[in-house]
Amino acid sequence: MKHRSFIACFSCLLLGLTFAGGRAYCSDRKPLREFYEIKIYHFKTAEQEKLIDDFLENAFLPALHRKSIGKTGVFKPIANDTAIDKTIYIFIPLKSFDELLNMPADLEKDAAYKSAAAVYLNAPYNNPPYTRMESIMLQAFPLAPQMQVPDLTGPHSERVYELRSYESPTENLHVNKVRMFNEGGEVPLFKRLGFNAIFYADVINGSHMPNLMYMTSFDNMPSREAHWKTFSADAEWKKLVALPEYQHNVSKAEIILLHATGYSDL
Repeated sequence: MKHRSFIACFSCLLLGLTFAGGRAYCSDRKPLREFYEIKIYHFKTAEQEKLIDDFLENAFLPALHRKSIGKTGVFKPIANDTAIDKTIYIFIPLKSFDELLNMPADLEKDAAYKSAAAVYLNAPYNNPPYTRMESIMLQAFPLAPQMQVPDLTGPHSERVYELRSYESPTENLHVNKVRMFNEGGEVPLFKRLGFNAIFYADVINGSHMPNLMYMTSFDNMPSREAHWKTFSADAEWKKLVALPEYQHNVSKAEIILLHATGYSDL
């Protein structure tokens, strides 16, 4: 059966991909792994924040929607108000790597985008809209090949999105940590415990590597705390994290708690 499945997928690469509902599928109906871009704007002033917000809400997201790129998330760290280096995170789901490569040229040809983004695009050198911008490119995990819209019911203003980044000390140990999420069963564990994960992905290009990232979501902060308490006490997790083959595969973990903006698709 595995041999047949390999031949079927190889054939679909030769003959072309089949699309259903705007998603790419191989002939055995298995969804292909999505790509994601996470853009991070760094800024200092309220004026810069407003300029970035106006650009994203009125120019960038509408341009993505015209390209059938939906469910883009725009988030601000809960700690933004007290931070010296303030940030805005944009999560962009992509069906292929080519979508990212072609995006600058596509935006350049989009007259509506250029008009709506004029103030942002034409900002003077001595009054820029941000202090720095980062871009992280990721590919979805095999067991979570496509992003999921979270099933949240709490008030929008109280919802918490948790972005986690796990760096590994070596490439081999990074592969080991990715395996722990997939073959090891960490992804199904999060699903069973109701973490409302939006994506799990391997960082393929970014300033912090080797690295993986994922995002979970909760109705509010008490729900977030309760979920992690349940996770830590879960017998399956205790067994998994104690396995000898999965030791020392994370050298640095970063946790960023976020709220979605009012214009975010998520």
